[in-house]
Amino acid sequence: MTEIFSHADEKAWTPTPDGNRRRVLVHTDELMMVEFAFDKGGVGALHSHPHVQASYVAEGRFEVTIDGRSEILEAGSSFIVPSNLVHGVKALEAGRLVDSFAPYRADFLV
Repeated sequence: MTEIFSHADEKAWTPTPDGNRRRVLVHTDELMMVEFAFDKGGVGALHSHPHVQASYVAEGRFEVTIDGRSEILEAGSSFIVPSNLVHGVKALEAGRLVDSFAPYRADFLV
C-alpha cells in the first residue's frame, strides 16, 4: 500500500556514494520525493538518469550545473532537470535539497 503521509523524523538517512546523505520521503511508481543533505563543499557528482527531476533548495546555497550551464541557487530557489541531461551540484554552504523524480528511482529503494 502507498504511504500517503510521511514524517521526516521517521525516515532514516542513507549515505550516498559521493559522501552526502539522502532519505526517501514518499513515493509511488510514478513519483518520488527525496531529501538530500550536504555539508559545506559537498558535491553531487555530474551524472544523468532517465528520470525527470525537479529540485527545491530547502536550505543553503548550491552551485548547480545542468547540461554545461551553471548558476548559484539559494534557499527558496528551484530547478528542473529534463530526462538524460548531465547535472550535478556543489554545496557552497551546508544545505538541503528536496528532489522529486518521475518516475520513481528504484535504485534508491535497495
